[in-house]
Amino acid sequence: MEDYGKIKKLHDSLQKKEFSCEELTKTYIGAIEADNPALNAYIHFTPETALAAAQEVDAKIARGETLDILEGIPMTLKDNISTTGIETTCGSKILEGYRPVFDATVWELLRSRGAVLLGKTNMDEFAMGSSNETSIYGGAWNPHNTAHVAGGSSGGVASAVAGNLAVYGLGTDTGGSIRQPASFCGIVGLKPTYGAVSRYGVVAYASSFDQVGPIATNVEDTALVYDALAKQDPRDSTSRGARELVCDTLKKDIKGMRIGFAKQYFDGVRDEVREAVERSMQVYRELGAELVEVDLPQLSYALPVYYILSCAEASSNLGRFDGIRYGYKAKNYSDVNEMIAKTRSEGFGKEVKRRILLGTYVLSAGYYDAYYKKAQSLRGMLVQAFQSAFERCDVIAAPTVPMTSFERGKAAQNTVETYLTDICTVPINIAGIPALSLPCGFDQKGLPIGLQLIGNSFCEATLLNAAYQFEQATRETVFRAAKMGVR
Repeated sequence: MEDYGKIKKLHDSLQKKEFSCEELTKTYIGAIEADNPALNAYIHFTPETALAAAQEVDAKIARGETLDILEGIPMTLKDNISTTGIETTCGSKILEGYRPVFDATVWELLRSRGAVLLGKTNMDEFAMGSSNETSIYGGAWNPHNTAHVAGGSSGGVASAVAGNLAVYGLGTDTGGSIRQPASFCGIVGLKPTYGAVSRYGVVAYASSFDQVGPIATNVEDTALVYDALAKQDPRDSTSRGARELVCDTLKKDIKGMRIGFAKQYFDGVRDEVREAVERSMQVYRELGAELVEVDLPQLSYALPVYYILSCAEASSNLGRFDGIRYGYKAKNYSDVNEMIAKTRSEGFGKEVKRRILLGTYVLSAGYYDAYYKKAQSLRGMLVQAFQSAFERCDVIAAPTVPMTSFERGKAAQNTVETYLTDICTVPINIAGIPALSLPCGFDQKGLPIGLQLIGNSFCEATLLNAAYQFEQATRETVFRAAKMGVR
């Protein structure tokens, strides 16, 4: 399949009638039919929905009307984002066959702008996992090497975008679930500031951590989609929207920008990853940025704080899946209590049950103060630590993941080691600040390495501009190699 390029290029070609939206959509449909069996990126393929939307766009072009920048662009959604009439399962048996009767705000916004939905993509069950292998549908695989995972939990979106089965997609990020698969697949993934994008209609894992964000092949596309999503929504009490349109701020000179780095972010990081990130910081120095060391000793608390708080919230949020209102229901039972117990035992996978049990434990009488309350206190310390760091710098550079993509099956063999893949990403969700991953090199196996850039609250414009300038400076090396590496 031809790689058509950026959203703006596709937009211009559609507007100039170089090809129709239906032709463009059929090209992506054909690619999905050919390549998805190997990648397992899509779990609910919607070609009829996509073609109907494409035909509406073509009718608008025929009338001589101007298209919105995202109109007619084929895209995908993670399977925990509600879509009216289209199955939304969160990769779980307990939601098999569930078809929402309303749209999530993020999909409502994109649909109103003429986005073409190709389907729903694979994910770790209820977004709990780092390899996409906890999905009832099996894992989504890495387009650079299908013997390796695409990452999680938004692995299906990352696999589809990197494999050229969608122009862009929306994922969710609770502890790194956009950035980690973007790093593994060699593309760009943005986790916005908590509250910048509405969570209405997104099936909750941990409500004070979850955030929706774009996954795309380049920074400009990421910025375009973010601008479309970052709107205040009265249906989400935590929603505030964005301060400004970030696309208008790209391409600014970053001479004098202060790029922070913390030695704590490099503890336990593989040598190839560390070297690639250090080379990236040298690129920033050559662009005129100033490198500033910041101290973040509180990062050592991030992983236990995250798992205590997120699992506690999950145990509450997932209580609604009981077989009474919707989704899977056990067949044989003697009373309501047994029905609920059997439904949840049969409907949830091992990882989800593990996290629900952990969350219930830390919230239980006698343990609440020792675990949950203490974790909340430490969360406040991490928030303060990042605020202090941003008094000294504009953006912090760090690895996205301590390693590159691992082989299939490795996550099941060592659960604790898999949890450690989140060590560089979870502090961001704890603090509620924005961060993105973009490719900065490859390991000896040809697998991508991700550079994580971290910004202050609602400073996505600064963050994306810093990423854009790095992308432009390394386009002839990292980004060309990334394109060459995808199957």
